[in-house]
Amino acid sequence: MADLKIFSTRLRNARIMQGLSMDQLCESMGSIVSKMTISKYENGSLAPNSTNIIALAKALNQPVDYFFRPFSVQIESVKFRKKSSLLQKKENSLREVIADLMERYINIEEICSESPNKSQISQVKVSSAKDVKEAASTVRKEWALGLGGIVNVIDLLENHGIKVIEIDAPDSFDGMSSLVNEKFHIVILNKKFSAERKRFTALHELGHLILHFPDSIESKQEESFCHLFASEMLIPESEIKRILGNTRKDISYQELKAIQLGYGISCDAIMYKAKECGVITEQRYRTFCIQKNKAKGFKALIESALYHQEESTRFVRLVYKALSKELITFSKAASLLHQDIEQVRRDLALV
Repeated sequence: MADLKIFSTRLRNARIMQGLSMDQLCESMGSIVSKMTISKYENGSLAPNSTNIIALAKALNQPVDYFFRPFSVQIESVKFRKKSSLLQKKENSLREVIADLMERYINIEEICSESPNKSQISQVKVSSAKDVKEAASTVRKEWALGLGGIVNVIDLLENHGIKVIEIDAPDSFDGMSSLVNEKFHIVILNKKFSAERKRFTALHELGHLILHFPDSIESKQEESFCHLFASEMLIPESEIKRILGNTRKDISYQELKAIQLGYGISCDAIMYKAKECGVITEQRYRTFCIQKNKAKGFKALIESALYHQEESTRFVRLVYKALSKELITFSKAASLLHQDIEQVRRDLALV
């Protein structure tokens, strides 16, 4: 097999992606091969026959061509931040999932001649909350956002050359960002979360890409600054004060709901921002938190997701664009999308 080295590495990556041990992979294949055989496949000392390749592809939920596709993403460039709450096995699995998605994304961009040059996102040095707010204001101005709500955060990032990828992940994983291959800025989001949480997380991760922190900064402070950046991007401090006033003792839920619907930010985040801006006192904010945690009905009301759901669509759009222009076959489209060919044919729906 000419591509044995690629195959052996791909096989190991696919197994890690699925979180399977060699024994579990053998079992998923109906024990038609032994653990020793899988080990030989992965170390490149044995080439599988076509029957076993098909069985491996089925067991690992990958198209056959995945195992022979040249590598275009450096897996080591997909980095989680230091204090990831994920178990190492799950982190390794997600890293492989992200690398696979990135490879398919880059592939379809090249086919459609829509591969951007190296991202031009400029980093801004920050060392204080004031610096972070000014950085958010600068981004809003440069991206012509004005002071109003951002209609669709995911579209905004993708329109500025940032690849947004949504994955199935544990609840402990909100998102991550990285510079892949020293060229592609990516933001990864947990697709299960509400629109408000995904929007906040996406802009939090944008903060990690844009804000340049001092080497001495602690990770907790860095996270706090990225939270502040996301909050200021969603609704600037001046807008909070314009809507609520400079100081308030009590705020009605109807006021919070209106801001949530207009700016796509959760009630919890609005109240926290009101506290940080001095609209309400620290004590009033603590009272709000205590009240919310004591009353289940009130908690459910406050945590209700009201903003319209957002999802990343650019990758799928590029695949169907290439298919409609006959740049790729149905088989290639199905491989890129990880769908069966008949589903792709149904979804194409040329008009």
